[in-house]
Amino acid sequence: MSRLPARPWVLPALIIVIAGGAGIAFSVMRARPSTPAAVPGMPASDEFSATVEKPGPRPEPAPEGMVWIPGGEFSMGARSPMNANDLVGMQATTDSRPIHRVAVDGFWMDATEVTNEQFARFVEATRYVTVAERTPSAADYPTAPPENLKPGSVVFAPPDHEVPLDNHFQWWAWVDNANWRHPGGSGTSIEGREKFPVVQIAYEDAQAYAAWAGKRLPTEAEWEFAARGGLTGALYPWGNNLRENDRWMANIHQGHFPNIDTGADAYVGVAPVAQFPANAYGLHDVGGNVWEWTSDWYRPDYYTTLAAGGAVARNPQGPATPFDPSEPSEKKRVQRGGSFLCTDQYCSRYMVGTRGKGEGTTGTNHLGFRCVRNP
Repeated sequence: MSRLPARPWVLPALIIVIAGGAGIAFSVMRARPSTPAAVPGMPASDEFSATVEKPGPRPEPAPEGMVWIPGGEFSMGARSPMNANDLVGMQATTDSRPIHRVAVDGFWMDATEVTNEQFARFVEATRYVTVAERTPSAADYPTAPPENLKPGSVVFAPPDHEVPLDNHFQWWAWVDNANWRHPGGSGTSIEGREKFPVVQIAYEDAQAYAAWAGKRLPTEAEWEFAARGGLTGALYPWGNNLRENDRWMANIHQGHFPNIDTGADAYVGVAPVAQFPANAYGLHDVGGNVWEWTSDWYRPDYYTTLAAGGAVARNPQGPATPFDPSEPSEKKRVQRGGSFLCTDQYCSRYMVGTRGKGEGTTGTNHLGFRCVRNP
């Protein structure tokens, strides 16, 4: 049985994901072979214009573990579901519309999510302490009973039976001492899981690692351009079919959510990085496995604002301030890619154009990150 988080005072921070820079001349670019720009029967507003990559060779030398993303111009966002009664699909695309035109410069990107062994090297070198490892301050939580001011984080705790999907606290729990070293709490460890993505990472933890590594977190636009791999308007980073040749292309949830994960994709829970095919740019796990932080503040109306300008948005940096109508007091960042918990029964955000969101101080055991570097 799952249990509700033991610390009611922290519930507002449990933001479980149901989840402009300078302009550059893009007048001479080449179009990449792409998926069809429109699906028959789809509304005109759902059409994607061709992805056009910037020409030229990649810079040399290539940083270790990173792949070159050429930059260019593309249609950003998610198409609406073919079936208007598809509530899961509708919920997954509501804040990812309208489709709008964006251009980004080229950059390097980690081929995989940052792993436990990579993060461990950072911690060893800097003695950094993550947010989940710190004892919460009474000043930050003045209504909290002193006995509840303990380090910890949020862990997926599936029930042993079917439950209505209208209350995610039925499968999430606050666990004392859950952190990147102990993703599920004190009885768990990352020993033997060096190649797994590091999780239980708050936004400032990801920023600190990126700065130490001489990198940064991607903008939401950079992340989507990279994840699309040059394809135009595809549903997934690899194309329009969830499975290719009867093969699962990402680590997502199979079975009945949230109580049964059959592991049909060979993994129950998080998987080591790079176990599924890379997209055309060489990026692994940009669909499924763990959610990834981006640098953008979250606002559900941001795409509307960009589209209203009528011009191509060049290197957009996200809105100046965050706002989520469902929790106006929480400051959230955009998260991308979905996780091993995504399923068409509840969260279909392994679809490449869809968005997640999370409060910056809250980590979970399905949330990590990858970094980018300017050339």
